[in-house]
Amino acid sequence: MGCSTAETQQQKPHAVLLPFPAQGHVNPFMQLAKLLHSEGFHITFVNTEHNHRRLVRTRGPEAVKGLPDFQFEAIPDGLPQSDKDATQDPPALCYAAQNYCLQPFMELMEKLRSSTPQLPPVTCIVSDGIMTFGIEAAELLRVQHASFWTASACGLVGYLQFDELVARGIFPIKGEANLSDGTLDSPLDWIQGMSNIRLKDLPSFATSTDAEDVIFHFLRIEARSCLKSSAIIFNTFDEFEEQTLATIRKDYFPFPRHIYTIGPLHLLGHEMAAPRAESKTIGSNLWKEDPKCMEWLDQREQGSVVYVNYGSVTVIPVICWPFFAEQQTNCRYACSEWGIGLEVSADVKRKEVADVIEEMMSGETGKVVKHKAVEWKKQAKESVGVEGLSFSNFGRFVQGGILVCYIVPML
Repeated sequence: MGCSTAETQQQKPHAVLLPFPAQGHVNPFMQLAKLLHSEGFHITFVNTEHNHRRLVRTRGPEAVKGLPDFQFEAIPDGLPQSDKDATQDPPALCYAAQNYCLQPFMELMEKLRSSTPQLPPVTCIVSDGIMTFGIEAAELLRVQHASFWTASACGLVGYLQFDELVARGIFPIKGEANLSDGTLDSPLDWIQGMSNIRLKDLPSFATSTDAEDVIFHFLRIEARSCLKSSAIIFNTFDEFEEQTLATIRKDYFPFPRHIYTIGPLHLLGHEMAAPRAESKTIGSNLWKEDPKCMEWLDQREQGSVVYVNYGSVTVIPVICWPFFAEQQTNCRYACSEWGIGLEVSADVKRKEVADVIEEMMSGETGKVVKHKAVEWKKQAKESVGVEGLSFSNFGRFVQGGILVCYIVPML
């Protein structure tokens, strides 16, 4: 699948990657960027100026120095400048992404165009599924485009119900009392591809009492706009979300447009030819890493550690306490569909936490959950192996999904 080493810099396909400026989006984008780089692509990785500064503070100036064929660029996000070492205010960030960022991104594209022949012409844009101004930019520039949906496929289907929630008068929730009177347990049997889903299992913004909730409407629009792309990449594998992916392909994103399931990306990177040695120095962590915990962890017995983390969905047994965004949907699937999780209630007390940890670590249900997690882990590894579907999908994406765009370079 790799490009010839005899290819000159000018002949390289040039991919511009545009993640939403939050750590959980930047990380998978960096994994994808390194894989494309290993396939011979010139990479331009676009951060917001705020995250660009965070990378410099965390990792030093070398973090954004890049390589001759892997460069970092930054665009303003339209928000007041801040040195706070955290993701900016989510509602303000969502509003800015939707209403401000297209123009500075187009100015960056013009800068890249005027840098020829030092840089190969931009041939494709891969933008976040919730940064859909990237689709508009690609259309204006006449280059190919793919959306990268970094969350779960079931999360996307959840967001795609937001229009229907408004149409049916379900959104907004009529009052605070409805949040605790059983209303959220109402089954939503009209959603294709999602079985046994309740209102409270949809992404958290669906249960807002504010008719003008900024994030609800941002994601309502972005999820629909994501479907305008010619291709969507998912960081999942087919067996894991089979029913949901089949529904997306049939009802939301039919052929000839393509869906590429290429996950889990971190495993795919291990299975494929190793990324070029020099790219290993390129990182995406916006917080300073502390590796000391690894020494402590190595001294613990197998299966004796509870890892408390915000927002991670992997094929390991999980205790779910959903709080934000599509965590509610992921929780429902982890516990009811994938069989790898145990849920705690929103108003959980100390004893319930202790009980569910005890059950997960040493109870009979915990044994079943752990066994199922091991099965999924095996299937995930098989999917990214050379005979697996995620491995072949990545090859199809490179050869037919974005390499083809080299035929029509940016004018």
